[in-house]
Amino acid sequence: MQRKWWTLLAVCLATFMLLLDITIVNVALPDIADELDASFSDVQWVIDAYALTLAALLLTAGSLADLVGRRLVFAIGLVCFTAASLLCAIAPSATALILARGAQGIGGAAMFATSLALLAQEFHGPERGTAFGLWGATTGAAVAIGPLVGGALTDALGWPSIFYLNLPIGLATIAITLRKLPESRDEEAAAIDWLGLTTFSAALFLLVYGLIQGNEHGWDSGLIAGSLVASALLLVLFVVVERRQLRPMFDLSLFRKPTFGGSSIAAFALSASMFAMFLYLTLYLETILDYGPLETGLRFLPVTALSFVAAAISGNLTARLPARGLLGGGLLLVAIGLLLMRGLDTSSEWTALLPGFVVAGIGIGTINPSIANTAIGVVAPARAGMASGISSTFRQVGIATGIAGLGAVFQSQVSDRLGSALAGTAAAAHASDIGRAVTSGGAARAVAAAPPAGRPQLDRAIHAAFAAALDDLLLIAGVVAFVGAVLAFWLVREGDFVGHGAGVAPQEDEQPESTEAPPQGVESVRVRPAETG
Repeated sequence: MQRKWWTLLAVCLATFMLLLDITIVNVALPDIADELDASFSDVQWVIDAYALTLAALLLTAGSLADLVGRRLVFAIGLVCFTAASLLCAIAPSATALILARGAQGIGGAAMFATSLALLAQEFHGPERGTAFGLWGATTGAAVAIGPLVGGALTDALGWPSIFYLNLPIGLATIAITLRKLPESRDEEAAAIDWLGLTTFSAALFLLVYGLIQGNEHGWDSGLIAGSLVASALLLVLFVVVERRQLRPMFDLSLFRKPTFGGSSIAAFALSASMFAMFLYLTLYLETILDYGPLETGLRFLPVTALSFVAAAISGNLTARLPARGLLGGGLLLVAIGLLLMRGLDTSSEWTALLPGFVVAGIGIGTINPSIANTAIGVVAPARAGMASGISSTFRQVGIATGIAGLGAVFQSQVSDRLGSALAGTAAAAHASDIGRAVTSGGAARAVAAAPPAGRPQLDRAIHAAFAAALDDLLLIAGVVAFVGAVLAFWLVREGDFVGHGAGVAPQEDEQPESTEAPPQGVESVRVRPAETG
């Protein structure tokens, strides 16, 4: 087999493992929380630790690959991700799992930042489009089957199996990478932007930390207020640093074109709304409606399968329809889907979510290819790597901040509603403890610990409080998606695209060759399926 096809195989295997591990974790979270006695903030950090390290290091990993070698950084990412997966599987505590997930994010950033650069250096002309298309199909397949595979493994073998699955895939991909892939680098690469990396990473961490820990420490506490203020100051410092850099990690000049800003906002809004909601929808299905992980994975299929199908259709329409219509229209469908899921009560079954799942799934598939196409379509080919990397960073920041922000509202609303519902009962004195148990997936344990006579009433109160809090989250997420749709319609302009044309990105054969290949994850202009938190 020719070297380029080995490269495609390695990149697709790494991407499949990377995205499968993202989507596979959601349905296992209640089991993880139960076995590791994890709090609600621990559950949030299991996802956010990964998203934060991936977002913080994605652009730096691309720059490092240019400097020291793309195959080397890709291989190091594979080793880190595979080793971290083993640490996740054997984690004895929630803290150990969170740290291992952060290490997975480091490896994931190195893999993701170099994957498409490796393809771009091996494939040229029409073959590059074929390679990118196969890569896009791989990402779509991983996203679509992730919840189902995760549910099946968790039910049959326990939650550690979702991480053990990465070991054979990772080891095989490492062997292919070391034996078959060529090395390349950018001879003109500049030094790493360490100051930009430090300020950006610290700002993100402090923001998410403040949002996740706010309810526990109190929003007026010095720790939380200090974290949020310091985050804002560090973000300002980051902007100042990047504006003064000759070759910045995060090229702010790209935002001079409103279309690039609109695309970035759309990427953030999609992740902060629909993708962030997957955690809370999973908790509802598994802890309130009492479905197992596999049953939950099956019920997410309308979202994942339809997003895959819609992405394939939408990817072929990016050259025919205005980008603002696909971006804004897709986000509008997501907003409508989230609002259609509202109205839950104690008698609701999972089918109450089904209309919203269908509409949101189509919306996700509609918007994803256009986000990728627009991000790289408004810049010169030589800057496509930076543009794509920034777009992917906005996705991960959206997931991290969305989960944290929605979680702050969710925890507060569940506790407040339980306090009101249990007033005058024997369980009233324990309302806050019950609320913490419920938000971390321990509703069944809380009910079982109550006196037998009071269990039916407590069960109804928990169900009602959870459904009402979830309704609030769906409304907030729907508004975020709607605002993103409005801004996408307003900011995205056909005249901003390179070469003109409505949403036409530079074709694959116009990309730079060999050592000038886009270093930071140039996304396919055809298909960019959904990522799920």
